[in-house]
Amino acid sequence: MNRRTMLFLLPAAAFVVLLALPSSVLAQGCALCVTQAAQGGHRFIDALRSGILVLVFPPMAISIGIIYISWRKRNQFREP
Repeated sequence: MNRRTMLFLLPAAAFVVLLALPSSVLAQGCALCVTQAAQGGHRFIDALRSGILVLVFPPMAISIGIIYISWRKRNQFREP
């Protein structure tokens, strides 16, 4: 293939992939999880919510820490 064909095919392929992503993103609901959550009582729902928080906060804190350190040291290697 020549260069012009490749320059057309790569963005076209990326566009097709982006069109296919929303359908797979919306299909992430686990039927077993939904069933268990619907059948669970108040204590189960509270435990599920706290479990979600336990899984969300550590990666978020690590990401915020990395961004803060990068922001503080952004000019350290700049030449005068």
